[in-house]
Amino acid sequence: MRITLAQTDATLGDVDGNIKRTERVVAEAADAGSDLVVFPELALSGYQVGDVPHDLSMAPDDPRLLRISQRAGGAGVLVGFPEAGGHGLHTYNSAGYYEDGRLVHTHRKLYLPTYSTFEERKHFLPGQHSRAYGVRGGRHRAATLICNDAWQPQVAFLSTQDGAHILLVPANSAQSMSPERYDSKEYWRNITTFYGRIYQLFVVFVNRVGVEGGLTFWGGSHIVDPWGEVVGECGEGPEAEETCTIDIDLADVRRRRRDIPLVREARLGLLRREIDRLLDEGGDL
Repeated sequence: MRITLAQTDATLGDVDGNIKRTERVVAEAADAGSDLVVFPELALSGYQVGDVPHDLSMAPDDPRLLRISQRAGGAGVLVGFPEAGGHGLHTYNSAGYYEDGRLVHTHRKLYLPTYSTFEERKHFLPGQHSRAYGVRGGRHRAATLICNDAWQPQVAFLSTQDGAHILLVPANSAQSMSPERYDSKEYWRNITTFYGRIYQLFVVFVNRVGVEGGLTFWGGSHIVDPWGEVVGECGEGPEAEETCTIDIDLADVRRRRRDIPLVREARLGLLRREIDRLLDEGGDL
């Protein structure tokens, strides 16, 4: 599978302009033979949505989103946006996965940070479900963890038990205000390396670049393989807007799990059926 890390900036509140940028990137990725294009969290709106006086939310099947997928040709696209809930009252921090001009899956961010400069819980409702889903026509299985979701090990665990071979992690990670105590890059590398190694899958981390308000987004998008090794990465810094296309072999996941079976494939089918049963009964993950 060829994956394009679309490490882009976003103009706060300019949905139409951000969509044009996204369409250009997916068209270029399709020309390069990409199978999957992954954008950062809230790539279509910007991060600090509370500073914008008008509503930025859109439905997951908005024609503008479907048009992005159409521009991608046969490639799948994961893109972040503020989602308008079906009842018209709720807004979610969401990432939709699209193939062939249609919506396949929507993940609503579960863990919304509300501390320091982060005020997501004031503007978004947390999601209630997390599921893996089919990609590339169902030939493979992925799960989405939006930024702070990936700081919750239980979400990555459930995604793996639900059959994910790839974790897609779109993020808006800004540089720490106290780098001597907390370095954002180091923390993220520790998280993605741990998940790759322990859950024995590929981790695709795509972070935003640029400056918005008091936040400076540092990029550093990368892919970690099932051995916990970084196999491809983009540049760092607020001006490092670029795309990186990386080839991965998903057979490595099965090979790794067979050689050192920390994750046992034989159990995944039973666990998926149990998860389906709980959801059918009205339970949440």
